[in-house]
Amino acid sequence: MPVETTYTALRAGLAGFLDQVTDDREVVFVRRRGARDVALVPADELAGLMETAHLLRSPKNAQRLAESLLELDRGGGEVMTLEELRHSVGLDKAS
Repeated sequence: MPVETTYTALRAGLAGFLDQVTDDREVVFVRRRGARDVALVPADELAGLMETAHLLRSPKNAQRLAESLLELDRGGGEVMTLEELRHSVGLDKAS
């Protein structure tokens, strides 16, 4: 459940709010009077959201990803170790 606070309360307890965001994976919404609200999220979660948005930006890629998920739901796909996957895409070869 997201945490809500004010700008004034955030300033007074910044370290605690940042710990809550990073340690507890909480989203903190900061309500600001007279200005647009902001949110604090863990940086790695934001990076993941940005990557997902990038991958879904192309309609063709979004369709491919959706089809892949459907295939997995139907029992398709292949279980591989990391080493097998690296070999299958040619990443195990010496540079």
